[in-house]
Amino acid sequence: MDSLALSRVEVADQPAPTIVDEVARLARRDLAPLALAIDAGSAYPDALLRGFGKIGAWGSHVPQEGPADLRCAIQSIAAIGEVCGATAFMAWCQNTLVWYAANSTNLQLARRFGDSFSSGRVLGGTGLSNPMKSFFGIEKLKLKGRKVEGGYVVKGALPWVSNLGPDHFFGTIFERDDDGGGIVMFLADCSDPAITLQPCKPFLAMDGTGTYGVQFRDLFVPDELILVEQAAPFVKKIRAGFILLQTGMALGLIKNCIEIMDEVEAPLGHVNRYLPQQPTQFRELHAEFEKEAMALASDPYNSDDSYWRRVVALRLRLGDASVAAAHAAMLHCGARGYLKSHRAQRRLREAYFVAIVTPATKQLRKMLAGDER
Repeated sequence: MDSLALSRVEVADQPAPTIVDEVARLARRDLAPLALAIDAGSAYPDALLRGFGKIGAWGSHVPQEGPADLRCAIQSIAAIGEVCGATAFMAWCQNTLVWYAANSTNLQLARRFGDSFSSGRVLGGTGLSNPMKSFFGIEKLKLKGRKVEGGYVVKGALPWVSNLGPDHFFGTIFERDDDGGGIVMFLADCSDPAITLQPCKPFLAMDGTGTYGVQFRDLFVPDELILVEQAAPFVKKIRAGFILLQTGMALGLIKNCIEIMDEVEAPLGHVNRYLPQQPTQFRELHAEFEKEAMALASDPYNSDDSYWRRVVALRLRLGDASVAAAHAAMLHCGARGYLKSHRAQRRLREAYFVAIVTPATKQLRKMLAGDER
């Protein structure tokens, strides 16, 4: 057998690349060169987001005849998050949009949008930050709606919704002011003239995430865009998935912070060994968190209260660990990590986002205290 034949046999023996492998490959090749521009807000990676969709990054968690499994989706977000926290956040936005459509009781909507969302042909996100806070008594619902023939009329404004553009969709909730506080979840079509996307003031990081303030001026929402008429039980069904998908952002960021610490071990290890937090500790934490995330992600419809508390507790610990790992990476790098061109300082700014994005650290602690409306 000649060497070429041997090579073919070796290739044939290799396992086929998984979706996560392909996502990681695309992230390293095409996302890494864009990370600084996305962080600075000079680039919104819509073409790349569609590219991730083409290789299956947004479709693996679609329920198949009942059960759903979020493990591949979380691992894919983590692979993106190792390179760019902003894009991992947009990956979460897209995956939640898919999650809403896949679980909708409006079968016509699910058929119309399911494939286009999960394939990345249509991009979008979620406007549930305000509703998620309202469920725990932190804010009042900002969107109000009333029933009219063939749908609803909605008005109000949401301060920050991400992964948006003029042809994007997102899922959100309004409170009926004609039905004693009933809540309805729907898809908002950003191309509708009654919706205005307002640019936001610059953020500390992640300005390339397509984040806008959204104004609704008597928007007519046809019945075809209603995700569910009774949003409260629907949110209870999808909330664990909503939070668990965020764990991918933290897992990817923490893993990259460990890599940053390892990279400076040779030149600075002789003095870094005096720092209180070492990469070994974060490797152990990462493995523990990943194991728990994978266990919870295989059963996202579990309605037990003990399961829900494990989801919330994991999300809280990952936010804390993200900040700790990024802080440690900065200290291990020293002055070189303080350069704007070094990713250590970007990872620290991204880590704070993991800790404050809804549900933020303070809300998670409130949830664990059992203070739910």
